[in-house]
Amino acid sequence: MGEWVEVQGPDGAFKAYVARPSGTPKGAVVAIQEIFGVNAVMRGKADWLAREGFLAVSPDLFWRIKPGIDLTDQSEAEWKQALDYMNQLDKSASVKDVQATLTWARTQGVSKAGVLGYCMGGYIAFLTACRTDTDASVAYHGGGIHTALGEAGAIKKPVMLHNPMKDGFIPADALNTIRETLKNNPLVTVCEYAEQDHAFTREGGAHYDEGAKQLADGRTIAFLNKALA
Repeated sequence: MGEWVEVQGPDGAFKAYVARPSGTPKGAVVAIQEIFGVNAVMRGKADWLAREGFLAVSPDLFWRIKPGIDLTDQSEAEWKQALDYMNQLDKSASVKDVQATLTWARTQGVSKAGVLGYCMGGYIAFLTACRTDTDASVAYHGGGIHTALGEAGAIKKPVMLHNPMKDGFIPADALNTIRETLKNNPLVTVCEYAEQDHAFTREGGAHYDEGAKQLADGRTIAFLNKALA
């Protein structure tokens, strides 16, 4: 369904996977990767967004470390490698790459472009909401968001967070801090999933829950339709 393009960023060019809708796009969404690279799951998320009518672009944020990293969550060795890449990644540089991808997307016949990220990408999506000209931001189980709440005053466009409350990677007190810190910000919607664990929308993952995924994704599409249309 998709193709690979080259995006010019402030520090160099990198590849991005692009999925295009069958008709005129409603808007663009930059799909921000998990720790496994722009793998089959991430390309599938971009394809889903395209089926929903959006131009979807998923940039390779690991390009400074090694271009084209494509891992799965199915083995301990891949998890170890993915976590190592995550720890090496310069997240602030990644936000600049996302901004470059937003800028590229707006050259493709759309006026508005937002972001949607998972896991590490959810954290980067939140930073993007605080630091870039994104028109909307969605984060699924974004690890580390609680450490960036001091930047929330810079948010100018709508944000939606999907937080599983039994997340094995994000402490409950961090999730509670996110809710309490952001609850009075009219631009931010925090959706909580009481019985869900980390990556509950990752097809094939250990914590995948079809019903919860449908609920969260339905909220996401309604949010993006409103923010980017």
